[in-house]
Amino acid sequence: MTKATVSASIVSGLADFAEGKGADPAALCREAGINPASLENGDTRIPLARYHALMRAAQAATGEPALGLLYGEAIDMADVSLVGLIMNASATMGEAFAQMQRFGALAVELESAPGQPRFELAERSSQLWMTDTRPAPNDFPELTEAAFARLVCGPRRFLPAPHVLEVHVTHPAPSYRAEYTRIFKCPVTFSADWNAMRLAPGLTSWPVAQQPAYVFGILTERADALLQDLAAARTLRAQVEAKLLARLHTGDITGDAIAAALGISRQTLFRRLKTEGTSFKLVLDDLRRRMALDYLGARKTSVNETAYLVGFSDAPAFSRAFKRWTGKSPKAVRAEARSAQTVA
Repeated sequence: MTKATVSASIVSGLADFAEGKGADPAALCREAGINPASLENGDTRIPLARYHALMRAAQAATGEPALGLLYGEAIDMADVSLVGLIMNASATMGEAFAQMQRFGALAVELESAPGQPRFELAERSSQLWMTDTRPAPNDFPELTEAAFARLVCGPRRFLPAPHVLEVHVTHPAPSYRAEYTRIFKCPVTFSADWNAMRLAPGLTSWPVAQQPAYVFGILTERADALLQDLAAARTLRAQVEAKLLARLHTGDITGDAIAAALGISRQTLFRRLKTEGTSFKLVLDDLRRRMALDYLGARKTSVNETAYLVGFSDAPAFSRAFKRWTGKSPKAVRAEARSAQTVA
């Protein structure tokens, strides 16, 4: 079983969308337990539970219970995910669907067997349906709402005719059911036995190609690399790094704290890391080193601020560790970065 995660680009997209409706994105992230720094790289993985918490916080802050549905309507998948770009660069709707199956985990990876696609095609009463196979969908119906709204509204912008003729959802009708009628523009059945959309006959052959053909190759090459990274992220080391990343600035980064966050004992944590050829200290040191180089190299923070962000209580201790890692002082690395940017 894999841990359910979502790409940081989708999470930050929701925070930005909520900001447009009056919410404070920084406050939303704090309430959801999300470190804003983890959203700077759109390919970073965020626990789905954190995204769920962000959605709830955003709904409360904006007073908009239909926020997930409206987010899906307003923000195209190509704006928040490489998967959407690949789908838009596909030759036909059938190919776009195949690419969504292939790379969908880059947007949302569920707690299921690795590589198992979330969306599938099914035939019922001689009709073609796209089904969402996500387990326990009613625990987070906004995820269904956003996905279906994107799959309807995105292609609607370039397809010659309606491509979704009927929508079924397993959750009960919400107070904002009128928004479903406005957005989907087709019959919607609530409390259904599946989450599915009935597709127009022959839809798979309808042309897409919103980008040149060569772009498709470039995008899929990048997506394949990210899928490999996603598979590698299932290692315990990657899970430890994710927990550490969210805690570095708090200083609560002991082996006991991380083991508790992972739901295992300290001894089990250390033993399993050893089988992966590393140790807790090595993982922590390497993460701190990489984060410090990123902050200082991009001149995002001062030396004192960097020390705090990577979990040191004082700058001298950070400087000693940094010199041990790199052979240089933090000030020297920051000065080199300043010099390089000046030359450029």
